[in-house]
Amino acid sequence: MHTEVFSELFPLINTANPQTLEWLLSVAVEHEYPAGRAVLMEDAWGNAVYLIVSGWVKVRRTIGEDSIALAILGRGDFFGEMAILDESPRSTDVIALSAVKLLSISREKFIHILFKDPQLHHRMLQLMVRRLRHANVRLHMRSSPPAVKLVQTLVSLGDSYSEESDEGRKIFNIPFKDLADVAEIGVEETTKIMEKLNEKGWIKIDTVNQVVYLVNLCQMINLASKV
Repeated sequence: MHTEVFSELFPLINTANPQTLEWLLSVAVEHEYPAGRAVLMEDAWGNAVYLIVSGWVKVRRTIGEDSIALAILGRGDFFGEMAILDESPRSTDVIALSAVKLLSISREKFIHILFKDPQLHHRMLQLMVRRLRHANVRLHMRSSPPAVKLVQTLVSLGDSYSEESDEGRKIFNIPFKDLADVAEIGVEETTKIMEKLNEKGWIKIDTVNQVVYLVNLCQMINLASKV
């Protein structure tokens, strides 16, 4: 991977200087996981930060015998940063939803380069603050109708990870249970709303290729804004 592609793919590092980019590429380790494989397990000590080259993962927390998806991440995003910064065991699992390719950078190397490149350090703080803002939006939406919460989740995934296609913005066909968890609504409600959105032509669910097309994004954004 060239440094230009590396920089464009990952917002985390797109403000880093060229020397930092070259060094990060030289120390990064490549990983590939099939769908369903655990990438990181809860309570494992944080020893690396991970960058998603392709594919989709879910961040989940296990409570007793049940697990809850807390977030869905896709191409260009990163995870594992909290455990390496506070030197504590991870509080969540990360599971591959699809085949996924990752780059990992060890804790020691990542902390080293954060101190050497202030632009990278600042950028990481910006992205962590953005995640806090997204968490605040979810808290604010807890009293919203289920359809608004689910559509807002789809719009957010589309904004962050979708790809252009002739059918509309394309995202992974995320299991309804995981969508329900992230939107904080029931699975039955999620199923009914997704079917209704599909019938109305706002989305198109392609189960063969495991993708969802956000066809009428303008209407979805309008509904998602009714918080």
